[in-house]
Amino acid sequence: MTVREGTVARTDERAPGDRCHSCGAAGLEVFYEVERVPVHSCLLLPTREAALEYPTGGLRLAFCSSCGFIQNTLFDPGLLDYSASYEETQGFSPRFQQFARELAQTLVDRHDLRGKRVLEIGCGKGEFLALLCRLGGNTGAGIDPAYVEGRLDDAATSGITFIQDFYSERYSHLSGDLVVCRHTLEHIQPTGDFLRTVRRSIGGRRDVAVFFEAPDVVRVLRELAFWDIYYEHCSYFSLGSLARLFRDCGFDITELATGFDDQYLLLDARPVEGRTVSRFHAEDDLERLARDVRFFRENAARKLDGWRETLDAIRRSGRRPVIWGSGSKAVAFLNAFGIRDEIECVVDINPHKHGMYLAGSGHRIAAPESLIDYRPDVVIVMNPVYCDEIGRQLREMNVSAELLPV
Repeated sequence: MTVREGTVARTDERAPGDRCHSCGAAGLEVFYEVERVPVHSCLLLPTREAALEYPTGGLRLAFCSSCGFIQNTLFDPGLLDYSASYEETQGFSPRFQQFARELAQTLVDRHDLRGKRVLEIGCGKGEFLALLCRLGGNTGAGIDPAYVEGRLDDAATSGITFIQDFYSERYSHLSGDLVVCRHTLEHIQPTGDFLRTVRRSIGGRRDVAVFFEAPDVVRVLRELAFWDIYYEHCSYFSLGSLARLFRDCGFDITELATGFDDQYLLLDARPVEGRTVSRFHAEDDLERLARDVRFFRENAARKLDGWRETLDAIRRSGRRPVIWGSGSKAVAFLNAFGIRDEIECVVDINPHKHGMYLAGSGHRIAAPESLIDYRPDVVIVMNPVYCDEIGRQLREMNVSAELLPV
């Protein structure tokens, strides 16, 4: 197995022609570039040929020193195709199911969501919205172009209307006692425009609660997690930059925290008139963010080299590696090194992915049970939060392998 050189470049240029999509400031600092990455990493592709030929786009991450927002200045939304073939759900993982149940119960209790109405923007396959409605006896509406009718049973979706579309002004008549948006904002380029649309849809109601969840870019920067940077994610937030956006768009922040082993940002807000004053310590993070950006710029190549050496060492020892987890992290990881046949097997617990192929690398996705015959020596885990459940499943299959989390 020869791990080929990737296309990552370190840069510290300025992007004077680009403006921050969060606050509008100019003079963004470019700190990370990759020439070609698949424009989708959760889209299910039916053949290896289609996966290998899948369109690519460029990454050019730039930091706004005014508000802390990070964006891909090369992002082109016209290249994307969010549809029923987009398989983003993590709902087959017991660990993720536990997180979702606890989060949903927290929101029901915190906002007294009982017999009320919930709107979820970017509802995916509808699991979380169905959970909120079941726990509180609520009704709801979910909007997402990747929603798949029939994925959930009729009992789970009773009292819920699903709309297979993007959220926009045309749905501003839809609202709820709680407006939820999980892992959608990072896919949106004009973040300020989007959030102001949400605020306008609420209008003069002051009793509406808003909950947003997004990946935490601070963890990505500090862990040099190049595998957590991909084309669909054109917008990156810290707790502070997310809170600043909300305050600029007419919301007061009521809860601000991280969750899921500090991988996610969790924000609760209420609509107000005008801009409110920050009152969470985490919002004062601009200087720390600037340091984290410099750290990533100066050390990302070293992290890539370290993983390149690890993969070459596995090859030299004659051990057989596999990837566990076929989502965006795997696509970014494999394509960063140009890995094709050097790693033969990628597995995932989501049955809807089995037999499909990863964009860019062309790997076929198999069920975990395939490892019983394959007998890997090393299992590269694309998210450490799942190590315990993966270890248990390997033991149940009597597969002895080293777990190597990224």
